[in-house]
Amino acid sequence: MTSRIERVGAVRAGEAVAAEPWRGGLLGAPTVTEASVGRANNFNLLRLVMAVAVVVSHGFSVITGNVRDEPLTAATGYTLGEHAVNGFFVISGFLVTMSFDRRGWLDYALARVLRIAPGLIVATLMVGLVLGAALSSLGPFRYLADAGTWKFVVQTLTTYKSNTVLPGVFENNPFRFPMGTVWTLKYEVICYVAVFVIGALGLLRSRRLALGLLLSLAAALLLLDWLQPDAAKGLQTAVRLPLLFTAGAVFYRFGGSIRLSVLAAMFMIAGVVLLRHTFAYNAALFLTEAYCLMWLALVPVSRFVPGPRDDVSYGVYLYGWPIQQALHALFPLAGALVLLAPALALTVLVGFVSWRMVEKPALNIKRRLLDRRDRPRPI
Repeated sequence: MTSRIERVGAVRAGEAVAAEPWRGGLLGAPTVTEASVGRANNFNLLRLVMAVAVVVSHGFSVITGNVRDEPLTAATGYTLGEHAVNGFFVISGFLVTMSFDRRGWLDYALARVLRIAPGLIVATLMVGLVLGAALSSLGPFRYLADAGTWKFVVQTLTTYKSNTVLPGVFENNPFRFPMGTVWTLKYEVICYVAVFVIGALGLLRSRRLALGLLLSLAAALLLLDWLQPDAAKGLQTAVRLPLLFTAGAVFYRFGGSIRLSVLAAMFMIAGVVLLRHTFAYNAALFLTEAYCLMWLALVPVSRFVPGPRDDVSYGVYLYGWPIQQALHALFPLAGALVLLAPALALTVLVGFVSWRMVEKPALNIKRRLLDRRDRPRPI
């Protein structure tokens, strides 16, 4: 999850950048670098769309208890929510790598901590201490005194466990855990740390290293799907998400060499369809998603459709699941489609409040800290 403060400006991407933004045309496709010049892009819009897609996807599984109970799963092997998470990691890899490259280690470290931690801390406390106390069958006083309540808070904030339950909460729901999306933050933080270490070693601008990491992860996924096609989902996820993050980083590092072409995207999609029942399907799917997402982020409508100024995607992502769980607990006979509209409305509203009241002020702390450091001292 990255902030509006890190939106793409004149991205160097390891190459010289033209002074003027690419203006389109019928001949040729822009490179990532050319399409990134200027401030017009769809990153905020795509993050919001993907966060909403996660909520829509969970609208079915919260009711049925089956995370695969979704039409897209049969067609692609993955839910709408999983495709959205894939997109989050591609965008994060691109923008986070750019952040370290352009701003240095201190700005990077502060931005990463202040982007993830405050929103997560407040969401965990709101769900664990407020929503849980209101809905628990134990009553608020017994609930707040129960060790399980505080175990949930600690485990969510320290290990990003999404399957920790709250005492007496959601007892009749198919899934009892109240924050089902935080597990992806573990992989996000691992990728952040990897970028920090590589950058601190002075290797972040190495194109060979970036490409080598991408090819190694793709090869690992191919071998896993070839030798163990029925491997545990968690094992595949441990390769899938770093692969997508690395793909985003490679788009940044090779920005002057990769062209964003709708024709190339169509050929890649056709290749994925042809590989659907082979061991190469997953690797082809993920790399195609990465390419198509960067195309959507930088080329088609970014000069014509303004993106949202408030980056509410993180709040939508965090609060969507507990809000859907609460609505199902309060209205157990209502179907998925009936609850989806109020769930989306409440989630976007809470996400907006989280951005304005928690996340944006936290990011402003970074600016004040760095301004204070750079301010000349009186003689």
